[in-house]
Amino acid sequence: MQFSVVTPLWQDRAPGENMEVARLADQLGFGDLWIGEMATYDAFAFATAAGLQTRQIGLAIGPLAVSVRSPMTIAMGVASVADLTGRRTQIALGASSTVVVEEWHGRERARTATHLDETAQILLTLLAGEKANFAGALASCRGYRLRLDAPRTPITIAAFGPAAVRAAGRRADRMLLNMVTPASLEMLRGQLASAAQQAGRDTPEVAVWLPCAVDPQRETIDQLKRAIVGYLAAPGYGEMMMQAGFSELVAFARSRPHPKALLEAIPDELIAAVGLVGSESVIASRIEEYRQAGADNICLVPATAGDAHGERTLRALAPTPME
Repeated sequence: MQFSVVTPLWQDRAPGENMEVARLADQLGFGDLWIGEMATYDAFAFATAAGLQTRQIGLAIGPLAVSVRSPMTIAMGVASVADLTGRRTQIALGASSTVVVEEWHGRERARTATHLDETAQILLTLLAGEKANFAGALASCRGYRLRLDAPRTPITIAAFGPAAVRAAGRRADRMLLNMVTPASLEMLRGQLASAAQQAGRDTPEVAVWLPCAVDPQRETIDQLKRAIVGYLAAPGYGEMMMQAGFSELVAFARSRPHPKALLEAIPDELIAAVGLVGSESVIASRIEEYRQAGADNICLVPATAGDAHGERTLRALAPTPME
């Protein structure tokens, strides 16, 4: 099993903290740094800066919303980062949320599984250095070929719903799941294997983003709880949390309470159900549950409140000792 680090992008912390997390992950010998995108840094810009300020860690960019970025801009972006940093650079595709896509970017978010599938097909061509000639229902690219060296990077698709999982089974080298229970991971990996078999492919690897905190303080737990508020009422996530024993909480979330009231209702146990929280021995046992459920790559999203830059957590879970 491989271990990676995710730049956490906590909304209650200064954005620059993420570069300190990147440097620490590099020093500790983690294989890859995942760089998402939401409301602060452009993912390609941050990836370039991180590559120039670290020594060896690989860069995994995304998930990037396919309703916001075209296949050409994604291919050009990842090729730019690879060329400017000289690092192994990977890309992940996702659907993002209605708020981000439609309200922030003013784009339509519809038929996202089809959009993921078509974007992946175009990127498979572009990232291999070939000229694209594809016209789909939602994504197209005609006549463009990368002018930079083709990075030939594997493609990851972030999935949760059945249609997106099928798209990952057909097109992706890896499927990415965010904040899931081991039981949900096992179910989704089974769906992925079936989709890949139907497409005549080997089952892609599975990477899992998990919030984590070793020996957390009160402020650490509170930070992790704030990050989960928006997921409680979401389709799929709500059902997963109900299966984990939090039915009343999900029902309350779907009654649309004030976010502060919902935050106050979240028990500490919920964080441990969808992440890695507790002592080193508790977390080691939890990681084994995820491994047995089908995770190939554990991607650590370190809490930083009460643990500057997530150092306590990352040092405890690092593959090599810090220099």
